Amino acid sequence: MEKIVPSLLFNMQDGSTKALETPDSPQVETPRTMAENCFREVMGRATYGHIASVIKPVLRHLDNHRLWVPNTFSVYTFKIIMYSIQAQYSYAVIQLLMNHLDEKYKQETQSGGGDSTEEEPASGPKVRTGIVKVLFHIVNIAAGESVGPSVLEVFHSLLNHLRHSIEMHGKENDLEDEHEFQEAVIGTLGEFANNLPDYQKIEIMMFILGKVPLSQADDAVDHSQDAEVLLQHILLKSLLMVGSKYKTVHLGQAFPATFLHSLLRMSLAPDPSVRVQVQSILHTLLDRHNNLPKLAVMPNCEDPLPELVVEKCSRQDTVFLKKFGPDLLYSIYENVQLESNEASNYQAMYTTMALLCVELGSEDVLIEMLRLVFAIQDISVSGSLDLNVGHIASMHALVAAFLFLAGQLTSIPSLCSHISEVVKYRVKNMPYLLPNRQRGPIPTGAIPEEALFDKTIIAETLRSTGHDTSKLFTPYAPRFSATGEANVTRSVSDLNSNNIEVASVYSSPGLVRQKHPQEEVTVELLKKLMQEPPETAEVVEERRRKVVEHFRTTPFKDLLSQTEQQTIGLQNKLNEILGKLPGNISTAVSKVGDYDSQSCRDGAGQDTRMTPVPVCEINFPELFLF
Repeated sequence: MEKIVPSLLFNMQDGSTKALETPDSPQVETPRTMAENCFREVMGRATYGHIASVIKPVLRHLDNHRLWVPNTFSVYTFKIIMYSIQAQYSYAVIQLLMNHLDEKYKQETQSGGGDSTEEEPASGPKVRTGIVKVLFHIVNIAAGESVGPSVLEVFHSLLNHLRHSIEMHGKENDLEDEHEFQEAVIGTLGEFANNLPDYQKIEIMMFILGKVPLSQADDAVDHSQDAEVLLQHILLKSLLMVGSKYKTVHLGQAFPATFLHSLLRMSLAPDPSVRVQVQSILHTLLDRHNNLPKLAVMPNCEDPLPELVVEKCSRQDTVFLKKFGPDLLYSIYENVQLESNEASNYQAMYTTMALLCVELGSEDVLIEMLRLVFAIQDISVSGSLDLNVGHIASMHALVAAFLFLAGQLTSIPSLCSHISEVVKYRVKNMPYLLPNRQRGPIPTGAIPEEALFDKTIIAETLRSTGHDTSKLFTPYAPRFSATGEANVTRSVSDLNSNNIEVASVYSSPGLVRQKHPQEEVTVELLKKLMQEPPETAEVVEERRRKVVEHFRTTPFKDLLSQTEQQTIGLQNKLNEILGKLPGNISTAVSKVGDYDSQSCRDGAGQDTRMTPVPVCEINFPELFLF
């Protein structure tokens, strides 16, 4: 094969343009067509153990003749291989190509980087780009046969090459070539993911996100961390490419708990452009009705919005919102307060909020979003944060844009009227508090009440149309489930509740608290209950009340004497029953009355080798009332 395969490729290489053309007549045989037919036959007959024997000569021929750049013939050759080889072996070709890409990287590191000379084997960023582009064209053929670990291996190898590319592009003349290589890898990742089932796309996104490094807050001002920030950009761009191939049906499936919490942590990265990319990933996965292009830009709060597709919130999405909705909203609340925010960050946060409101058409979602919006307005007015006037103006513009969207979605006349009044006042006096306005110098004075949205008025307008606005006035507070902290909702005062049972058995070692016996419900019992007169229940309740009152008011000594009398009567009754038994047992029972608790205690200290006492002679223990 070391001689046959290169000979076939040499004949197939008769002009790069002719290689891509279809022969005018199948009867006309040329050296190129005959070589191609032989090449297809060889590949079709190759078994799993001989795949490497026929592929490695192909790779060596492409290296020796420098056919990776341009890669027209190499793409053509590998398409023939993928369509000729047995389908179950197609992933092995991908693996051999990935191994060849690894070898090219090793050659560059050993030679110090840069493109190869005439005497050296073909290497360099352009060659690596050519190999990756070949993968891009053939990966969709092999993706259907790649399952399980083979998929993660391909993605793991490609992500490693992205990391190596960022480490190697130190030379100025290689920047453009390395950037082209990175774009080729990202495109290949997306093409591979496009042919995978949805559940594997989620696994791939979680796998990629696990490779993204988390920056600390101090890293934003350290120029030595530029490579790490660039790596975050490249990996998140790869994640976005894979996410764009995923079609969201239920949010609970698109956002597993680990994946969502990792995204929310990454959304607070020090670099503002990284935060924008994370928001873009959220947009791609939240958008199910192609509303994203219509919500990509903040409205000017005057012109009507484009027609949006709003669907009622499903049961699965309701469960997702109850579990993760507070975490999503609080991440936006934290993002708004970051000092490094730019205009693109506020735009991305508006799109996230708008998609949550539109894609999850629910009254509860609207109320929670309004709580968040008014919390943002409060922190911008209170001055509790050390933010410049530009950030405060952007926060007010974000609030105005979302409330304008909410008014258009609800179509409540009084709500739209209030929002319109505030917008008109801002247009006339404070245009810098509205989105998409040309901003000049921003004054630092206090904002008048006429320029702010009134929570009371909005709550009243919503209440008039049947909305439950009781939660709207609840102060906005975070829920710490995203960071793993416990959500404690009970207080000490709950111990006084009648529905909570307090017993010292829980704090006593070695004691087991007895459960209340459950009442057996039978058909006869149900018939009896149906036949009883209505006043029977009242009689039972009155009897129970008297018993409770008796134990509350009677002195302890009286209760103790009554209990002792009942104990003596029970013991006598037991002796009477056991005395009727025949034989030795009845003889032993006659002695039961001779034993009392004091004699048992005295006898225990005299002879430790006492014979076991018969069961029938053991008295019941004294009653403990403590």
